[in-house]
Amino acid sequence: MKARYVTYPALFASLTAIGAQISIPVGEVPLTFQVLFVLLSGFILGARMGLLSQVVYLTMGAIGLPVFAGFRGGFVYLYGPTGGYLLAFPLAAFLAGSITRRRNFVNYLIASLVGISTIYFLGWIRLGLLMRDFERAFELGVAPFVIFDFIKIGIALTIIERLRKIKTKIGSL
Repeated sequence: MKARYVTYPALFASLTAIGAQISIPVGEVPLTFQVLFVLLSGFILGARMGLLSQVVYLTMGAIGLPVFAGFRGGFVYLYGPTGGYLLAFPLAAFLAGSITRRRNFVNYLIASLVGISTIYFLGWIRLGLLMRDFERAFELGVAPFVIFDFIKIGIALTIIERLRKIKTKIGSL
């Protein structure tokens, strides 16, 4: 087994944990930068290692390491109001990595939208079941985040384009 198969997923699990701490409370579901690193894990690592990085992140949080928003940890957070969003991270990273196998701007944009939509959908379903009110769950758990997540998509696309340019320059040396 190559070292990168261990270190890269661990790196993105750590980056996702850091992104969780950049948190602004917005009701039951905080605004964080986790989504940015979920998308980047799929873009950079590919489908399988992106998924693995997010499984590692969730495992760290489930066993009690303080990697979730607000330096929280424990299995209860996977079951609580934010659980659906968190559990969607591996699937979102996998989809982002799968869609971007052909690396071009349009695929990265589509992958970003699919990844974030997956997170919204599973998070909204879980929050709606918990609240027993899907309309209110959408108002609290999806609507306030759309604009901020479009900004995160812009950041992710900027980062990936810069990395592609650096790789092209290095490759041509």
